[in-house]
This record gives sequence, structure tokens and C-alpha cells, in this order.
Amino acid sequence: MTDSTLRLPAEWEPQAAVLIAWPHAETDWAERLAEVETTYVALAAAVTRFQPLIVVVADAALGAHAQTLMRAAKVDLSRVRFVELPYDDTWLRDSGPITLKADAVTFQLTDFRFTGWGGKFGAEQDDALIGGLVDADVFNHATHKRVDWALEGGGIESDGEGTVLTTWRCLVQRHPVQSREEMSTILRDSLHASRVLWLDYGYLEGDDTDAHIDTLARFAPGERIVFQACDDASDPHHDELQRMAAELAALRTADGRPYQLYPLPWARPIVDENRRLAASYANYLIVNGAVLVPAYGDVADNEAARIIGQAHPGREIVQVPCRPLIWQNGSLHCITMQLPAGVTA
Repeated sequence: MTDSTLRLPAEWEPQAAVLIAWPHAETDWAERLAEVETTYVALAAAVTRFQPLIVVVADAALGAHAQTLMRAAKVDLSRVRFVELPYDDTWLRDSGPITLKADAVTFQLTDFRFTGWGGKFGAEQDDALIGGLVDADVFNHATHKRVDWALEGGGIESDGEGTVLTTWRCLVQRHPVQSREEMSTILRDSLHASRVLWLDYGYLEGDDTDAHIDTLARFAPGERIVFQACDDASDPHHDELQRMAAELAALRTADGRPYQLYPLPWARPIVDENRRLAASYANYLIVNGAVLVPAYGDVADNEAARIIGQAHPGREIVQVPCRPLIWQNGSLHCITMQLPAGVTA
């Protein structure tokens, strides 16, 4: 650890809320807005069964519209808080706060520079989102620390005990002149981690994050890793994901033990307007008492849910229809950011 008691909690630790931003006509969802809203409503219904939901909306009219849709789906609106702020897009995994905690009342909202995934998209409003949430009094007992270094929440996984898992493909794209050692030092210092594990292999067609770890491999309690496998030798992902599986098998815990690995099934190719979409089952969201698992209308959906349930024993498994999300190159985890218990006002 660094010189502080701060640490990056694991996602399975107790949460105060889940944070999302509602899609609207000025976001990239405009062309299929009604379709994607069905996923957001299903997500809101699932989250509020277990804990509060904070919904960022562009204005009061959008908030009222979202409330109408949620009410029709019998969402528990007593567990929903709306916050009006401007935003470019709705991928809050990447523009939302990476929250470190020391104890029940000491938190740090770590605010890395958000560059629209390496300058692919405009991101000025998204980069200011965390400051806006602070000004809106969303948080209790939290300092706001800006870090002038590009990193997205989807690019890192934490086991809550000082280990961070990430991908070289993503971070070398963001920081092409920095070495792995330099980046490891920055990650350790800014996230108060004791070590950084890197994957060199693994990617998904249709993913414009440059191989975020949360589309590929996820820590689970008890020294487990859940990962997206590919058993179709004819698929262009096969060799790369096989190599990633071998890398995961070679990783060791801080105590020198191999991780227990949980390979996820491979969905059949989903193609939209001649474009392969990234249907990853690893992009699930853990909440209090449950895991929300993406479903794509594929025969592998139920098997993926079963395996994720095995890796997260004692939690209810709730499938959320996510096929509309992958049209914009992300899935369930990408549109959400969990907030640790005690951090919200």
C-alpha cells in the first residue's frame, strides 16, 4: 500500500447506490432512443430491487420522461434520485468517479481525465461530470481529487485488497510514450494499490474502448476471475482469447496462488449493418445481494448467468436485456458506476 489507508474497494463490497445517465436525443443513442430506453428501464427496475439508483438527466423534462417510463414499469421511485447535469454520453463507468475509501466516513472521488476513449469522441462535458455531481451535493464525507492522467473506470478491476488488473492494449493507446513500469507506478499511486497485473491479449470486435478489462476479465470474491472465453475455432477472436485465458491461468494472487478461473460461454456473432457487435458476458454489474447479467437473446445467455452465479455465490442472478446497448459498443457494466456504502448524501 501507499502511505494512506485509502483503497479501491471491490465491486462486491456494500454499495450506497448505482449511478447512471439517461439517454436522450442529443446523445449517440438518438437514432434508437426508444429501443435503448427499454434496457435503461429494465436496469432501473433491477437495481432498485436491491439499492438506490442515482440518475443523471440533462434537464427537468428528461427527468419527468424517465420517471414516466419507470412508473409504467413499476420501478420503486422512492429509491431513485434525479440529478440535472450536462453530459455528452451515458457511459458512466468511464466518466464517473472511481471512489477510494478508508473507512465508513472517509472517501476520495478520484477524477481521472476523460478523453472520450483516447480522443475518439467529444468528452468535455463528461470530463466535468464528477465535479458537477460534487456541486450537486451527491456525496458525503468525500474529497474530490483530480488526476491529470487519462483513465476510464472500465479499464481497471480491483480485488479490494490492493491488486489492480488492466490491459496493455488500452493503456498504451492512452499513453503511447509511457512505459509499462511508469504506468504501473501511476496506477499504484493514484489508486493506492500494492500491485498491478497486466493482460497483453484479449479484445472484442465492435469495442471502441481499446480492450477495457471489464469486457474481458473480472475479479470475483475468493480469488476468482470470471472471463470471456471463445470456444469457436472458426471465430476471429478465438486465438486471442485463448492466449488471454493462458495469461489468466499464469497470474498469481498476492500470496502466490493461482486464481480460480470461470470461463464464460461465447455468444453467436451479432451483426448490425455489417458491423460485428461486442456481446460480452463479462460486462456484468454487481449490486447489494445480486449480480445483474447482460442477456443478448442468445442461446448462451442462461449458461453465462449460471457461471456468473457460481463465481458469486449467495447472490441473486438477474438478467437484463442488453442487445440495444451493444449497438453503441458497450454493455451493462459500461453504463453504470457503483458508489460504495457511505459515500452518498
